[in-house]
Amino acid sequence: MHTSLFLSIGISIVSATILAFIAKKIKQPLIIAYILAGVIIGPQIGFGWIQTEEEIELISEIGLILLLFIIGLEIDLKKLIKAGKAVILTGLLQVPISFVLAWNILPLIGLRLESRLELIYLSFAISISSTMIVVKLLYDKNELDTLPGRITLGVLVFQDIWAIIFLAIQPNLLDPHFWIIPLSFGKGLGLIIFCLLISKYILPKFFHSVARLPELMLVGSLAWCFLACGLAEYIGLSKEMGALIAGISISTFPYNFEVIAKVINIRDFFITLFFVGLGMKIPFPTIEVWVLSFGVSVILILIRLFSVFPILFLQKLGNRVSLIPTINLSQISEFALVIGALGISYGHVSEKLVSMIVFTLVITATSSTYMIQGSHRIFLAINTWLKKLGLKEPYEKESEAEFEKKTILLLGFYKTASSFVYEIEKRNSPLKEKIRIIDFNPDVLRKLKNQGFDAHYGDIANLENLHHLGISEAQVIISTIPDSILRGTTNLNILKSIKKINPQAKVFVTSEEIKTARALYDAGADYVIIPRILTAYQLVPLVERADAWLKIGRSTPTYSDLQNRTEILG
Repeated sequence: MHTSLFLSIGISIVSATILAFIAKKIKQPLIIAYILAGVIIGPQIGFGWIQTEEEIELISEIGLILLLFIIGLEIDLKKLIKAGKAVILTGLLQVPISFVLAWNILPLIGLRLESRLELIYLSFAISISSTMIVVKLLYDKNELDTLPGRITLGVLVFQDIWAIIFLAIQPNLLDPHFWIIPLSFGKGLGLIIFCLLISKYILPKFFHSVARLPELMLVGSLAWCFLACGLAEYIGLSKEMGALIAGISISTFPYNFEVIAKVINIRDFFITLFFVGLGMKIPFPTIEVWVLSFGVSVILILIRLFSVFPILFLQKLGNRVSLIPTINLSQISEFALVIGALGISYGHVSEKLVSMIVFTLVITATSSTYMIQGSHRIFLAINTWLKKLGLKEPYEKESEAEFEKKTILLLGFYKTASSFVYEIEKRNSPLKEKIRIIDFNPDVLRKLKNQGFDAHYGDIANLENLHHLGISEAQVIISTIPDSILRGTTNLNILKSIKKINPQAKVFVTSEEIKTARALYDAGADYVIIPRILTAYQLVPLVERADAWLKIGRSTPTYSDLQNRTEILG
């Protein structure tokens, strides 16, 4: 028994590792590699190296609990409350709208499900997106801190909360009496209140007392997680919901990140086994399953377009900011696999339905890899049709008017530009009357206009747009955004375009690499902003005077300036 268990774990981990390495090389999500490993070694389709996948069921269930505990830890309720109107409204409405659309559309594609309960599961699965895939891809693109990136992350958090609600009522879906769902909500709310009270009055003292004992931090966190799981199961809720609530209740603790750092390593081991075990259960796919999975994937992408884009556009965020999060969220969630696996254990759904959800994940996760990477190009293609339909950016109508000439053009608005504008305002510099700022973030443009700056909507990769906004008359043109953040162009392309249109202008461009900076100077740049070198210029004299600075501590000019510094992009 024990030998078989250890052998099963060994085969699972080795297979998952090999396939994950291959997936990483071809830039595919690791979750797909883990599931494929289970398919290959399992009894349904593969070689049957593990005949009884139940041998690792318990271990994979622990991994699932730890995964949901981590998700809960990353849901910061305070930040959620402070989230902008766009995030809150989209987060509240997107899942219900997606569910209703899926419920009505799925039967139209010839999808034959065994029960209405399976339609509920599949409709909800289509309504939520993958946090793991989206965060990884946006991180690689340096877009987590952009407005579309922040909206995307906010909606993902709300989707997790909707998933918690589904988990709360899931055990009772077979017996959906009128009083069952309110009772489930009541139990869930009671558990949340109980956990929040414990986390407010008892857990802070405990974690403070063991803060200097790393091993107790880990053990104490896990103890709290499994205590909440036990309580949830005792009152008739799922253990998985208990894990989520346990994480959420301590998400605002100062030790939150330390807990995540310690739990995440053991979580990754167990969660790998969860997805491998899931892969073992997948039956051999028929042509019908593949065709239906592809159809469900197409429907999912269309449903995102009609459940995310309109909500954001009606809040006057414009075509780009409304469409990019829509593209980012166009895949099925790994959470859907969790819910589907639980559905099998409750006897709610068939393995065929879960295999369809898995294949939909494979299709949409793969397509999302390319869609998110090429989101700007997709936006440009779709935006052409949106404009034909009369849907314009909130500030785009200004381009139809003539503007007062400005001698300075600031192309794009990101962190360096935010600090530059703050200094202009702080010093009451005459530059404020001479500068025009061009960006496609409507939130930024509104704030700039409120501060009295001449700010206009425009895509700095669009030469015609820049020409109309006065690039040919400007004396100084500045691009403070590095190539890693720019979409659809580079600083070198911007520089070459400016030199053709306005060769007399003084051009400031930005580079993070010294080799690129040399190329920019060779192409005619008057000044290349290299943040790392500017930082070094300031750092050397500071370190040389370290003794004097340390004596006065936080009363240094840098610290005192930060206390009252309120930039647009803080």
